Amino acid sequence: MPSILADVFSILDLETSALEEKNKREHYTQLVGACLFFVPEAILKERLDPETLESLGLIKQAHQFNQKIVKIKTKLFYKQQKFNLLREENEGYAKLITELGQDLSGNITSHLVLESIKSLIGCFNLDPNRVLDIILEVYESRSDQDEFFLSLIKSYMCEPLTLCHILGFKFKFYQEPNEETPKSLYHIAAALLHHNLIELEDLYVHLMPVDATIIEEHKRDISEAKQIARKLVMVVLPSEKSEDKDKEKEKEEEKNEKPPDNQKLGLLEALLRIGDWHNALSIMDQMPSFYATSHKAIALALCQLVHLTVEPLYRRAGLPKGARGCVMHPLRSKRAPRPAESFEDLRRDTFSMICYLGPHLSHDPILFAKIVRLGKSFMKEVQNCHHYITTTETLLSCFLSIADQVLLPSLSLMECNACMSEELWGLFKLFPYQHRYRLYGQWKNETYTSHPLLVKVKAQTVERAKYIMKRLTKENVKQSGRQIGKLSHSNPTILFDYMLSQIQWYDNLIVPVVDSLKYLTSLNYDVLAYCIIEALANPEKEKMKHDDTTISSWLQSLASLCGAVFRKYPIELAGLLQYVTNQLKAGKSFDLLILKEVVQKMAGIEITDEMTSEQLEAMTGGEQLKAEGGYFGQIRNTKKSSQRLKDALLDHELALPLCLLMAQQRNGVVFLEGGEKHLKLVGHLYDQCHDTLLQFGGFLASNLSTEDYIKRVPSIDILCNQFHTPHDAAFFLSRPMYAHQILSKYDELKKTEKGNRQQQKVHKYVAACEQVMTPVHEAVVSLHPARVWDDLRPQFYATFWSLTMYDLAVPHSAYEREVNKLKVQIKAIEENPEIPLNKKKKEKERCTALQEKLQEEEKKQLEHVQRVLHRLKLEKDNWLLAKSTKNETITKFLQLCLFPRCIFSSIDAVYCARFVELVHQQKTPNFCTLLCYDRVFSAIIYTVASCTENESHRYGRFLSCMLETVTRWHSDRATYEKECVNYPGFLTIFRATGFDGGNKADQLDYENFRHVVHKWHYMLTKASVHCLETGDYTHIRNILIVLTKILPCYPKVLNLGQALECRVHKICLEEKDKRPDLYALAMGYSGRLKGQKVHMVPENEFHHKEQPARSATPANQQNGPGSTGKPATSTSKTEEGTSEDGDRGKDKSQGTTKPVNKANSAAAKVTTSNGNGALNSTKAIKERDDKEKSGKEKKEKKEKTPGSTPETKAENRREKQRDERAGKEERVAREGKEKTPKADREKVKAEEKSSKDDKAKAGNGEPMEPSRERDAIKESKSKEKGDRGAVAGSLKSPVPRSESAESERDHKRRKLDSHSSPSHSSSVKFLLYLPECSLPLHIPAAPKITKECCRTCRHDVWKFQPNPWELESIPWTSA
Repeated sequence: MPSILADVFSILDLETSALEEKNKREHYTQLVGACLFFVPEAILKERLDPETLESLGLIKQAHQFNQKIVKIKTKLFYKQQKFNLLREENEGYAKLITELGQDLSGNITSHLVLESIKSLIGCFNLDPNRVLDIILEVYESRSDQDEFFLSLIKSYMCEPLTLCHILGFKFKFYQEPNEETPKSLYHIAAALLHHNLIELEDLYVHLMPVDATIIEEHKRDISEAKQIARKLVMVVLPSEKSEDKDKEKEKEEEKNEKPPDNQKLGLLEALLRIGDWHNALSIMDQMPSFYATSHKAIALALCQLVHLTVEPLYRRAGLPKGARGCVMHPLRSKRAPRPAESFEDLRRDTFSMICYLGPHLSHDPILFAKIVRLGKSFMKEVQNCHHYITTTETLLSCFLSIADQVLLPSLSLMECNACMSEELWGLFKLFPYQHRYRLYGQWKNETYTSHPLLVKVKAQTVERAKYIMKRLTKENVKQSGRQIGKLSHSNPTILFDYMLSQIQWYDNLIVPVVDSLKYLTSLNYDVLAYCIIEALANPEKEKMKHDDTTISSWLQSLASLCGAVFRKYPIELAGLLQYVTNQLKAGKSFDLLILKEVVQKMAGIEITDEMTSEQLEAMTGGEQLKAEGGYFGQIRNTKKSSQRLKDALLDHELALPLCLLMAQQRNGVVFLEGGEKHLKLVGHLYDQCHDTLLQFGGFLASNLSTEDYIKRVPSIDILCNQFHTPHDAAFFLSRPMYAHQILSKYDELKKTEKGNRQQQKVHKYVAACEQVMTPVHEAVVSLHPARVWDDLRPQFYATFWSLTMYDLAVPHSAYEREVNKLKVQIKAIEENPEIPLNKKKKEKERCTALQEKLQEEEKKQLEHVQRVLHRLKLEKDNWLLAKSTKNETITKFLQLCLFPRCIFSSIDAVYCARFVELVHQQKTPNFCTLLCYDRVFSAIIYTVASCTENESHRYGRFLSCMLETVTRWHSDRATYEKECVNYPGFLTIFRATGFDGGNKADQLDYENFRHVVHKWHYMLTKASVHCLETGDYTHIRNILIVLTKILPCYPKVLNLGQALECRVHKICLEEKDKRPDLYALAMGYSGRLKGQKVHMVPENEFHHKEQPARSATPANQQNGPGSTGKPATSTSKTEEGTSEDGDRGKDKSQGTTKPVNKANSAAAKVTTSNGNGALNSTKAIKERDDKEKSGKEKKEKKEKTPGSTPETKAENRREKQRDERAGKEERVAREGKEKTPKADREKVKAEEKSSKDDKAKAGNGEPMEPSRERDAIKESKSKEKGDRGAVAGSLKSPVPRSESAESERDHKRRKLDSHSSPSHSSSVKFLLYLPECSLPLHIPAAPKITKECCRTCRHDVWKFQPNPWELESIPWTSA
């Protein structure tokens, strides 16, 4: 009852204390006080609050009462009566330790021991927690008995948290400075975690240091590494160096104070040792990337775990043949990661374990090699597996990730391990180069920033590279090369990046650097290729110099390095070739320089326009002769490098795309790239593109097999119409294919029909040509409009473009020269006593074999040329049609064949000249050789002005070869009569029938041919002077190049040479400080021109010049430029340029022709039309009377000429008056001269001679005194204007004429007539100009062309309307 009342009072106490009404609280207190007599105080003191007890008076103070309660509770519940020490119950704990430490090898089980422990606890009153602690201590000392103790703890333990706290207490004991946590403690913690006896989250909080400290430490390490790297790169003064050393010493002393162990890492290592990857992964995820594995012990533990995981798969798939390998004992734990039996099993745990290793796989090179070998085995399986599997792609991406994150960074931390580099290349070479280059890019640009160690390694590599490169010379290549090799085994990207940067600045390093790279591994060579491509593609570097006219020197240096490195070392070319292709596809042609260098060095094919005549001659022979005598440098041993280049092009299908892109890019350089670039740079890029195309096409033609070439090069119409390849480039690519096909077909025919006679062989060759070329003839029709084929047959067009110099002539002298060189070489070898006998024998055998090859090649080429010439002889009659005029035929031949090809290459320039000569020698119908040569020489300004620098070299070589032929004919009458007389190409009267015949009167005789040649020389002089005086860079440069090339054949006339010399001297003075390259060209030409002066002859020796009788010929005719017996006639300004004017001029010239002497009285009058002096489309014949007719009869005939219209008569009268005035002035001057004393007369004669020379030079455009030069220009202009009536625009021999002979009216009229081209008209055609000598060459005026309506079909038809007296000789043709 009292206890129940006490409980009620306690509840009421709580309720009333919460009420605000004090009277109720007082009533409650009174009630409790009244009940004190039957409720004991002790019970109330237990149940009621201290404040209530104080109000009842049961206690003195509530505060003191509370303190007393706390003390009692503490004494009762928290004060330990026993301290749980071993000495308190030493017998019990001793027995416990004895029980746990007994021999466990017998039938002792954890269950029996647990029963004993329970008995000891009960008997000796042992503390259970203390017992658990002792069990852990004994387990720690007997860590090999995992199975026993773990089962014991599992049976004994009631709560995991208690065990975790005891372990945490143990770990905390070792968290003091200079304390080291024992590995056994880590082991038992790991074992307990592994068997799920405790949770990692519960134990992790007891471990030190905290995660924030670890992150800060990692950041500090990275910043320190970067600081060290900066110091290595910076230039430090000596005083600063000493300060830095002191600071480093202080830091090292601080580090020597050993910090507390990182217990998290210790536990992590223990987990890895027992194979608990799951818990280890959880700890590693709490830390920064690669922080844990940066500690060697952890890295090795993880490596060991990976070893055990991959061992079965490695034994099956990765172990090399013959290798035994180290036996690996698997982990006893069943919870460890399962070993991989297949590549798919690697995805379970192995790949993630390897990725967490990162760059620290470097600690275990054996595991590195195992992983690489597994990768190789997998890649081989992939290559052999033809069906696509999704898992295969996943595994491939995994291996690529491993290579990126683990293998390459680990290689960076290995020291000079060439074996690992080669092992890694065994895997990498199975990847496509795109994958490899992606890996190298990551390695170079990102990997070295991810870890402090890699940051330091990068800085150290750069420092070492600087040290080596500073000391690298040609003399110490071997020693420096070994150092470079050692450095490159681990960090090739950093080393090559620095080396390439140095080469871009100093190109003289290229040779020693290339020689020093012989100690590199295969992987390093591949990395070098990537680094070169990356340097070439650097967007921060400009590929042009600041003047925007030349390619930057850094690009040139890298291109030279590419050629040298790729030739000397076995580096894969696919990446570089693809880079050039991509650049071309993007419309950028700068990088063609790289391809040019690579092909030149690797294939030995050199493209230059500075070839000597001997080299050029050698280039027209076979491949052996080209290699021996065609190049400046004898590039030997190119067989292997050529094969590598060919394989790279064929394997990646880049041969044809590169050719087509280069062919298209030539025009792209001008029209797409050239808009904002300097003209000089555009020309240089165009030449580079063109030269590279030539070089590359030559390489393909000489190295690809017939099948490969034919399979890759499409037909000519597809090349031109679908791929939009320019015609010259298309034929250049197709030409080797035609040659291959013809030879193959020829061999076929020889095998089918057995016959050894030469005639049979020739017929078979012709048949083979017909079979191969007939489809080509049909294909070329689509390349040009239909009207083109009215003049040229497709057969002629295809023949011209498909042949080469190899087909036309055998360079016997070049073969003989090379054979003689080899003989001399053999003799020198025999006479040299220093050479060992075995080497002497080898060299002699080599030279003898080479000699035999050359002789065999010469014989083979001779037979081939004979077959080709026979074929051409059979074809020639069908080459040119007679549908249109010869002038149009020649125009189309020049436009579509000669000019495009003569500037394509130096060999093609020679070919074009020789082809024209061959067509002439073959007596080809409807081909006018004279007209062709005249059109080539008469208007070179336009061609020269439109050429690039290299094209100028080729055009000059073409002109030189053409002039060489002309000079040979000019120099010897017998040669001329043998090679030109009775040839249809030298017919001067063109009849409708009988082209092959023609009587002797129709042929151009030798003397008149010499006149024509002189006129050609004069035209070349005039064009050259015009170009030199324009002031334009391109004109001056190109004409100087052309003049240098044609110097052996031109100038041959003294006054023309003097005119050129004077103009060139002026260029030298003007350009000395302005344009140094022009100055150098001009000075070079000037010096060589002076050397040629001894070979120049006066004009009267160059061609026969007859002086007319003074009484019969006015003075202005004697001294007028180019007049050798004919008066100049003129027409009105408004009439020049039309066919009607040509007729009128022809009539005038016929009406004013005067006899000169008996020898020339039968010579035909020279008349031209169209205001241009061209040989006209249709030719009419007007014969002179016989030599015996008197001057009176000639005069009567002249008056009866149909052209004697009133206008012509008036013009003749004016001309006669001018001539009479000029003759009168000359007579006065002559009379004055006769009255002069002899001494004075000689003085005056000398002055007149010098004045004549000056004026002659002025007529040719030579610089002189300003006033005299102006007069000379006026005089030349007036002469040109005056000559247009008889021969419109004809150029005459530059013989000076008297200035006083001009009337004031003529002077004004001629002053208005200015010109800017050698044709003196608005037409831009290539025209024939003939001097006004009395030549038996009659070239009629051009017929009128009218449009009439056809009576049958009612369509408009264009028809020629010839002059009335030419109806019998000109056929009617429709245009």
